[in-house]
Amino acid sequence: MEQIKVFAPATVANLSCGFDVLGCCLDSVGDEMLIKKNDLNKIRITKVSGQELPMEADQNVAGVAVKALLGEIDSKQGFDIEISKNIKPGSGIGSSAASSAGAVFAVNKILGEPFSSNQLISFAMQGELLASGNAHADNVAPALLGGFSLVRSYCPLEVLSLPVPPELKVVVLHPMIEIKTKDSRSIIKQNVSLKSAINQWGNLGALVSALYTEDYELLGRSLQDEIVEPVRSILIPYFQELKKLTAENGALGFGISGSGPSVYALCKGDQTALKVKNAMKEFYSDKSIDFDLHLSGINKKGVKVL
Repeated sequence: MEQIKVFAPATVANLSCGFDVLGCCLDSVGDEMLIKKNDLNKIRITKVSGQELPMEADQNVAGVAVKALLGEIDSKQGFDIEISKNIKPGSGIGSSAASSAGAVFAVNKILGEPFSSNQLISFAMQGELLASGNAHADNVAPALLGGFSLVRSYCPLEVLSLPVPPELKVVVLHPMIEIKTKDSRSIIKQNVSLKSAINQWGNLGALVSALYTEDYELLGRSLQDEIVEPVRSILIPYFQELKKLTAENGALGFGISGSGPSVYALCKGDQTALKVKNAMKEFYSDKSIDFDLHLSGINKKGVKVL
């Protein structure tokens, strides 16, 4: 195999109660990437369309992730990387994760799959380290594995795949303002009260249970975050109004997607999801802020060959 084209999906991380350890994969939005072998023993970013991204491999998350993979097997093989960028950087739906995950998935395929999907996560995390200053896996894991991913441990890295309730839908609103992940992380308190920590543990455990039992009502009650959301939500225009609006229109729960500014609503069924989407669209249309709006199922496969 000399080249491969892949779809690298967007993701929603944290899901309120799972900061840095929980995420899910979307199927309606993502990047396309074309990876080709070259004879130059170099990693090159040869084309980027849709968004402005660094063309130097050492400054591009895809290049950094691929170099981490090749370094593990001491390979000198060169690759050219083309990125059609449909996920806006700084949107909060895993832009850097899509590039990182898509690149290592594609290179691994070309090389005959020396690594499993789970093993690829650590390489893709190096791209996240470049992008945000933190090698987190809650976006790259679901991008590579599909569905819901839970990071049980970072040292050693252990990621678990969780089941997907069949009627679960996600509505994502992206206000066209940029919140850099590094800046969003910098305002989070480094110490939390024991009471808040206990509440967070309880909600995360209940959410995992709800995914296994397909208990949508329990899932909705579990989407609570009293540690990160109170701080980050201040940066997102009309966050509280949207939270109230989505609840009134039947959403199971509402929160910040990743580091923001995107927000998400989990819904049961297409009809409720469409109602929530339309309500969010009507509300935001007169706010003098451009926005994107996505309605998506949960992508159970993650990165895929096109």
